[in-house]
Amino acid sequence: MKFFRNISYKKNIAYLFSCAIFFVITSCEEDLTKNKGKQSKNFPSQIINNANIIQRDSGFVTMRAKAPIIEKYELIDSPYTVARKGIDIQFFDKKKPKIPGTIKAKYAKFYDYKKFYEAKGNVRITTNEGDKFAMQSIYWDQVKKNIYTKDTVYVTRKDGSTLIGAHGMRAKDDFSEYVFFQNSGDFAAPEISQNKK
Repeated sequence: MKFFRNISYKKNIAYLFSCAIFFVITSCEEDLTKNKGKQSKNFPSQIINNANIIQRDSGFVTMRAKAPIIEKYELIDSPYTVARKGIDIQFFDKKKPKIPGTIKAKYAKFYDYKKFYEAKGNVRITTNEGDKFAMQSIYWDQVKKNIYTKDTVYVTRKDGSTLIGAHGMRAKDDFSEYVFFQNSGDFAAPEISQNKK
């Protein structure tokens, strides 16, 4: 009789233990499904190593970009593309197609929907006219077609004259016009006399 009691007692313990495992597994599964909705989607959907990108408009090359690595984040609400290890861009104007302007920076980011670029870290811009700009950051609103920064901007013109915009600048994106804030500099005398006319 004791033998049968031990067996039924062990069956009851095994039954209770299996029920407990079932409820633990079920509750774990519910937690996993709840957490799946909260998982971050902010990871690159594409990674391009040693990127060499060419952009064309009606067959005309408008831009060439090189970067050690480019990451595209497309699975989030505001998709963007980032070059964390620097970028070197050549941009071409149809008026002077053989002489490109350049932009170099240690970091660059492009917001896809806003058509907005930012470049940071030792930013160097050379226009196709030969003017050189140096600053720590610059922003380009492609929709409004303007470029701006609040950093100090150092400019060396192709004639050797220099200009410093202590509180930044705003310019058209083709650098045909630009305004400096609290500027100072060293200009060539003939250029000043031409500007006064």
